[in-house]
Amino acid sequence: MWLPVFLLCLSCLSLPVPSQAQDRASLRRSNDHAGRCHYTFTVASPEESSCSGSSMKPKMDGVSSRLTMLEALVSRLIADDGGSRTRGNGEEGFQEVYSQVTRERNQLQQDKERLNGQVQELQRRLAELSQEAESLRQRPCQQTNTSGGTQRENRPASVSPDPAYHFGNGAYQEMKAEVTEVPASRLSPEGNHNFTGCGELQSVGDPVLHRKADSITGKYGVWLQDPEPQGPLYTNKTVWRIDTVGKDVRQLFAYEDMDQLSKGFPMKVLVLPEPMESTGATMYRGSLYYQRKRSRTLIRYDLTSESLASRRELPHAGFHGQHPYSWGGYTDIDLAADEQGMWAIYSTSKAKGAIVVSQLDPKSLDVKRSWETNMRKNTVANAFMVCGRLYTVASYTAPNTTVNYVFDTATGVGRALALPFKNKYRYNSMVDYNHVQRKLYAWDNFHMVTYDIRLGRASHVSS
Repeated sequence: MWLPVFLLCLSCLSLPVPSQAQDRASLRRSNDHAGRCHYTFTVASPEESSCSGSSMKPKMDGVSSRLTMLEALVSRLIADDGGSRTRGNGEEGFQEVYSQVTRERNQLQQDKERLNGQVQELQRRLAELSQEAESLRQRPCQQTNTSGGTQRENRPASVSPDPAYHFGNGAYQEMKAEVTEVPASRLSPEGNHNFTGCGELQSVGDPVLHRKADSITGKYGVWLQDPEPQGPLYTNKTVWRIDTVGKDVRQLFAYEDMDQLSKGFPMKVLVLPEPMESTGATMYRGSLYYQRKRSRTLIRYDLTSESLASRRELPHAGFHGQHPYSWGGYTDIDLAADEQGMWAIYSTSKAKGAIVVSQLDPKSLDVKRSWETNMRKNTVANAFMVCGRLYTVASYTAPNTTVNYVFDTATGVGRALALPFKNKYRYNSMVDYNHVQRKLYAWDNFHMVTYDIRLGRASHVSS
């Protein structure tokens, strides 16, 4: 009964139903999702090739696909934004590290060029020395008759205050230092054995060991006693020590006396307000004087108040490897104290590497007066002041070397010396004078040592 009724409905809808439509009709019987039975009758349209409504599905599928792609792009943009901020911070850190590496590379390049220059200079001087040695071998010795026979004489009749050879010839000085043996009995003229005044250096005794540093930070260092302490807190027995190996040297150790130093028991540790450069510090009248790291700035640190008392730039002074001693270590500026006050030992570009000595005001650090010597700073291992005279040490590694030069600020005259000096531990990085103890304090390859010295009346040599 359902077929006629359905055909009737088709006629009501004015849909023509040709006879062949019946051949293409189909009937399907199935349950819906609720379990109810449904009959579905399907007839192909005789006129429409496709239903207009069904064309929306491909469009909807396309829109859905594009929305999915858009969502993916938005997610990627959000992730990239967060990542870019992270990368931005990372790039800033990378730039900082790169800049630091570049600065270090440039510094290493400068150090390399400086060392290459020194090597070339030493090679040139070695060639000059070889020529001089050859000429001396070819020169016959002069014979002079005396009542006792013949005497070999190969020295000039007079001694010049400044020898003919250049003081810059470090190889020549070092060779003299190693082969010359001078008995101590010949170093002190008659009448000088009990000399107590301010005179010229006559001899340096053997080193006396007081302590050996415990760690690598103590390979180089500064140790001394204040010759003129101020106030009751510290005395002339108080020992001060600074280990100078490290990037940020600030710790100043105070020991009650030599005995406590030898036992390794400091009574106090002070922290300096500015980092220290190298081993050129000194003690004088209740203050530590030192050079600030990577600068030509001098600092006076008051030990009682534990504060910075004054600071001043040393005009035109080389620093951080421009004019060091022969062992390097950024020893461009060496401060010293003696019977006549405070001194700075350094060089400038104007002096072309020759040692400059300046007397300083101990409170303000102003330069009072300066002298330029003819001894090149990078050809000597160390220097110290005694009674207003500059003395230099020829080698820092040779076990038996010499104090090879003296410059008197009273006369402005310098001359060669050959006073024996021992580097017992083969790497002497600091020599300083205490005019009350009348001793040299030195730091020799982890070892803190002192040398007794003998002074005598100055031997006046005309210039």
